[in-house]
Amino acid sequence: MTQKGAGIEELRDFAVSAIRRAGEEALKWYGKGRSDTKFDEDLVTEAELHLIETFHKALQERFPGHEVFGDAPPRKDYVHGQEGFLWVYDALDGVANFQAGVPLWGMSLALLENFWPVLGLFYLPATGDLFYAEPDTGATLNGNPIRIAYSGDMNNESLLFTYSRFHNHYRSNFPGKIRNLGCTAAHICYVAMGRAEGALLNSVSYQDLAAAQVILKAAGGAIEKVEQPGTFYLNEHFESRRIEVPLLAAPRGAHEGLRAYLSRTSAV
Repeated sequence: MTQKGAGIEELRDFAVSAIRRAGEEALKWYGKGRSDTKFDEDLVTEAELHLIETFHKALQERFPGHEVFGDAPPRKDYVHGQEGFLWVYDALDGVANFQAGVPLWGMSLALLENFWPVLGLFYLPATGDLFYAEPDTGATLNGNPIRIAYSGDMNNESLLFTYSRFHNHYRSNFPGKIRNLGCTAAHICYVAMGRAEGALLNSVSYQDLAAAQVILKAAGGAIEKVEQPGTFYLNEHFESRRIEVPLLAAPRGAHEGLRAYLSRTSAV
């Protein structure tokens, strides 16, 4: 049980139900971007606004005392009871894929209690995959435990995820494959399940990382700054619109080895 109010089971049930419902709603717009343009911004905006409104209604009905990140200036003090809960909802991650009909997109949802993570979810509606984690109980994919098994070996089958325009900023002699799948949370979750050695991130938001970081940490990974070794504290960016430094999501102990494959070519 958390502080006064709902227990973790009730919070978990709501989160899973809410994100699955959001996925069902999002599929109504999936792949329906206009064919005469590369990116249908109007469709994405319409879908996002609907998904945000749907989540707010569901939360108001179930937990009227809880807050949603972005609704009001962030609270900085600790409080007891329902007012200490804050939901961080990213309605659509991978919007270019979403509107074009490419299945790698999703939505994420994290719950904080007085700034401490309670749970995190990332859902890919087109595939049905649901990543879930609580800090003290580990991470799962579709109910099955996931855990990074890091060996330190890098070869031509190793995989490193990157962001758009990565090659404008860095040169790399990484021995394996370098890919950008166009969805930040998916990149991080695939690292969490051991499918990639790491994921380079740039110009991401607090909402992009809130849930995915919970999943990554619970599976044995961490996020660090690319050019500044040491612990990365997401809550330091609570009030930032964008985190304007390159980040690296990887298994614990792998960051330094991955940094060795990178050299800066220009300002990021």
